[in-house]
Amino acid sequence: MIPQDPIMLLSFINTRLRDQYASLDQLCEDLDVDQAGLERKLHAVDYVYDRAKNQFV
Repeated sequence: MIPQDPIMLLSFINTRLRDQYASLDQLCEDLDVDQAGLERKLHAVDYVYDRAKNQFV
């Protein structure tokens, strides 16, 4: 289960991306997370996924 609070979610996702996953696609597939929904939720708090950095910035 992933955090629902956007800031906690940001920390959780970026940590997982840094430590375990080479891409957001892989993370979402492995955790069975709706990628578009995740990106919308983090965009609402001014974060977007940067493929080159493999992080939400």
